[in-house]
Amino acid sequence: MINRRQFLGYLTAAASSSVLIACGGGGDNESEALAPGAQSSAAKAKATVSASANGTTTPPAASIVDKSGNVWKTSSGFIYKNGTKDAGSYNVALLLWYGGSVYQKNTGGDFYRYTGSGWEYSLDPRMGGVSADGTTLPSSSYIIDKSNNVWTLSAGYIYRNSVKDPYSYNVSLLLWYGGLIYQSGTGGQFYVLTFNGNWLPCADPRIAAVATAGAFYGINGHHDYPFTPSQVVSALRGLGCNTYRVGCVNIPAMMNPVVALASAFQAAGMKLFTLVDYGLHDDRGMLYTSESAAYEASFAGAAAIATALAPYGVTMYECGNELTRDPAIILNSATAGNGRGDFNNANWPIMRGAMLGMIDGIKSVQPNAKCGINFCVADIAAADMLWDGMQPDGSGGYPKVRWDITTWHNYEAYGDIFNVGTDGAGPGFNLPVYCKARYGVPFMITEWNASPQQTETFRSTYVKQQLGEFYAARKTSAIESVMYYELTSGDQTYGIVTDSLVPIQPTYGTFKTFVAAHPDN
Repeated sequence: MINRRQFLGYLTAAASSSVLIACGGGGDNESEALAPGAQSSAAKAKATVSASANGTTTPPAASIVDKSGNVWKTSSGFIYKNGTKDAGSYNVALLLWYGGSVYQKNTGGDFYRYTGSGWEYSLDPRMGGVSADGTTLPSSSYIIDKSNNVWTLSAGYIYRNSVKDPYSYNVSLLLWYGGLIYQSGTGGQFYVLTFNGNWLPCADPRIAAVATAGAFYGINGHHDYPFTPSQVVSALRGLGCNTYRVGCVNIPAMMNPVVALASAFQAAGMKLFTLVDYGLHDDRGMLYTSESAAYEASFAGAAAIATALAPYGVTMYECGNELTRDPAIILNSATAGNGRGDFNNANWPIMRGAMLGMIDGIKSVQPNAKCGINFCVADIAAADMLWDGMQPDGSGGYPKVRWDITTWHNYEAYGDIFNVGTDGAGPGFNLPVYCKARYGVPFMITEWNASPQQTETFRSTYVKQQLGEFYAARKTSAIESVMYYELTSGDQTYGIVTDSLVPIQPTYGTFKTFVAAHPDN
């Protein structure tokens, strides 16, 4: 698992916009010669004219006056400000005064906004900015995404910034939803455009998916807590939670207390969600030598765990913990995971083998058990590759990992899961909606919390805000359970109670109050 303190600073890089000079932006140089007919003094111009009406263009107007009284004109494709030629401008077809800024449009149709010292690329501001969520073509004439790309649809083909998409045809609908572009063809199949630039099959993301009631509020714990199973049951009931996530491997020191917990939870009518904690390394800590070796070891361990827990009504398992973030898999832990190139191609089969082994091992004992695969941050590229049998190098035809539950970790440092950042920290997208459309299975957030160094007052506010978002999405994005990390951490970093089961306030009270006011039904 990534150290939470270290990860806090990983996703702070912001995408920067390029300031384009070639199409207009040499700055001001009052020593240059005046254009024919221009006023002889910038000061005189500012003193004698008022700002132009919003939306004024030249042509047809002879000039534009900005809010500082500067006079803007064009002549022979060049821009003049207060009679001084903009040294970097050329092929200018139009100037626009809009929303308090000056824009230029060149003969190629591109727009640039004046920043005060130069020109930066922009869209025509009259188009309205980023499209409203749910905008479709047809009905609208275009879609603007968060990266200022303009999408249009013509004769069944998709165009981005007037460039035809080479893989689109017979497209009847283009949709902007949850921060991503979706298309549907005349046959009704939907596809989503991924950050790797390819279209992947999915369902209509607008279709609501209702989560099964009864497991929404959960807490993480450990097999070696200083409590009895009955005390754990009581602690969860005190908070209003009915799901408890605990990890184990097939050794007596872990299995015996987990079996005792399973027995207590079965008697209480509550749910034990078991993390089968196998990974990429053998008992000596060495990386498995092959996909088959990882598969066989994980299969045996998972089958033994299912055999021990099945008699106590355990039916849900999570197969592996943050395996896509293992140093043998993620090339740079600062990356968000939405690109195939974020992951190690050579070691990918070992992780795939471990995941398949755990799933197959459990189902060899409990064919109807529900098995989840866990991801972090914005690891949708990892999820897609596993689901579709792909490698990070783009090759395909490998075994497909198919899970019954999509599970995710979403700590404060990772960002809002409903607008999670990508490599470069943005723009964000709605990750649960994407997973709902792509994989069509329930979604669980199996670890979440504020960063460990935050104050308890901050944590309390964060808990209320996050639970509100999670709860609102449970009937639209199939969010079946959210499991707070954790019951106790032995200190004040994550736990909601102390090792003596004393509530840590105000977080404990905030959590309990929210649950009481928002029933899981």
